[in-house]
Amino acid sequence: MRIFVTGAAGYIGTAVVRELISAGHQVVGLTRSESGAHVLESLGAEVACGVLEDLDILRSCAATSDGVIHLAFNHDFSNFAASLAADLRAIEAMGEALAGSGKPLVITAHANGKASEDAALSFIEQGVRASIVSLAPSVHGEGDKGFVPQLIRIAQERGSSAYIGDGSNRWPAIHRLDAAVLFRLAVESAPAGARLDGVHDEGITFRDIAAAIGRHVNVPVVSIPPEEAQAIFGFLGMVASLDLARSSEGTKELLDWEPVQQGLLADLEQGHYFTK
Repeated sequence: MRIFVTGAAGYIGTAVVRELISAGHQVVGLTRSESGAHVLESLGAEVACGVLEDLDILRSCAATSDGVIHLAFNHDFSNFAASLAADLRAIEAMGEALAGSGKPLVITAHANGKASEDAALSFIEQGVRASIVSLAPSVHGEGDKGFVPQLIRIAQERGSSAYIGDGSNRWPAIHRLDAAVLFRLAVESAPAGARLDGVHDEGITFRDIAAAIGRHVNVPVVSIPPEEAQAIFGFLGMVASLDLARSSEGTKELLDWEPVQQGLLADLEQGHYFTK
């Protein structure tokens, strides 16, 4: 298959591109930077230069491909509504290009992104094999710039690694390489309308994550009351106390997918999170 991947030069995107090419697929990767283009070329992908707002490029690349994996998203929390709107327009453009073809459109779920999900699924009636991958909130591995690195930074700056209350709230995670396999399987064979849970660790306690960070940073591990969460964690305080346990059993059965990489706690023990 010739697969168009948005966000192809990103943290998850490069893993997906590598996985697709190793499985024998051709990849056209969207990137907005010269450095991203060099990365994609080094992986053996064809480069499409542009951003999500370049709807003509999205339509053209989708129309000339055998399927689309949509990973790109502008994580600008200062104007999240605009990011969601851009995501919606991009999905609509690529879905229109695929209409009537029977080809797959795999999108990535985002918080408050129901409009984008509904838009993707609406193209099923127009002959698009649309599916949605919902990744765990922590996609870990070397190069991670997400939730866990921010917790590490906070622990280093404050001199303690905190959890909220008794810290028993659960936090799901997946290794980026396992996520890449899931995206490949989705574009290859996920049925129309499938909602795929990208989860390996179904619920590590937040207390265990804080303990691993505290041990490596060499700071005490402390419990804080919920009312102090925002002061300690900033905007992360909104999610740091949530119990987010999830299961991927349905996804594993549907696609014969089985995560094989190490879990988050084992990954933290490798040390690469603490050498930046």
